[in-house]
Formats: sequence, C-alpha cells, structure tokens
Amino acid sequence: TVRLFPDLIGYLGLWGRPLFIERPWGLITSVFTHYDLFHLFANMFTLYFFGNYVLRLVGVRKFIILYLAGGILGGAFFVLLSPYSLAIGASGAVFALGGALAILVPNSRVIIFPLPVPMPLWIAVIGGFIILSFMSGVAWQAHLGGLLTGLVAGLIFKRSSRYFYF
Repeated sequence: TVRLFPDLIGYLGLWGRPLFIERPWGLITSVFTHYDLFHLFANMFTLYFFGNYVLRLVGVRKFIILYLAGGILGGAFFVLLSPYSLAIGASGAVFALGGALAILVPNSRVIIFPLPVPMPLWIAVIGGFIILSFMSGVAWQAHLGGLLTGLVAGLIFKRSSRYFYF
C-alpha cells in the first residue's frame, strides 16, 4: 500500500512519550490522519455504520462530544501505554461509538463480514476489539481507550434519558 503524505504522518500523528511533549497536537490531529487509503476506508466504513446509529439515538451534540472524547481519550491511553510509538487513525473515536452502542442497544443484530451469522452488537464490538488487538501494527491502546470511553458514555446516555427507551 502507498502511504498518504508520509512527512505529514510523522508531524500530525500521535507520538508516545517523550515526543508527545514536543507535539501535543497529535492528540487531536492523529484522529484525522490515516496511513493509507485502506486504513481511511476501514475507519470511515465503520464510522458510517456506527455513526449513523449513534447519531439517531443521541443527537448531533452528544455524537460530536463522544467522537472527539473517544479519539482524545483513546490517544491518551496510547501515550500512557505505548511510550515509543506513533499512532494515527480514527479507531479510538470509532470504538467509542461502538462502545456506546454496545450499552444502548446491546442486542441489536448485526452481520459482520465474512461471518454470515447475525450476532448481538455487543459481541461484534467486543469481538472486533479482541481480534484487532492481536494484529500487528494496530494501536490496541487507542482502541481500548475509545471503547472504555464509549461504554461509560453509553451508561451516562442511558441513565440520563428519561423519556426515550433504547
């Protein structure tokens, strides 16, 4: 695969300690930076499906807050747990959306390619996290931070919604 703008990846990406101190903007810019077209497509494809559902459930304001919080807290987990690496991508933010959905609508049935079997959404989200965590070059730390952010946000959304039942 061809990297998109390799010089920018190092500049906009999120560096672990000690470079994080020199480039703190990476906590935000890394969420909007991707390694190649496949990386961008994978994140945007997942964002499309999770994002549309979350957006309809919680509204624009809470959606944006959740997405950005998932990206930032996912990045914070990465900085704390992976001191000498570089991370880019929206996966932490996307996992926040998936985590919120796992709480809000846990038993919604989804089909995950290539498995032709419908499964509860919470199993797909947690299973996806576990599978991706064992893949080389994947920032599982950012995924974990985003997922935990989404799970907590899902609980808050669910408890604060008096008139709408998920």
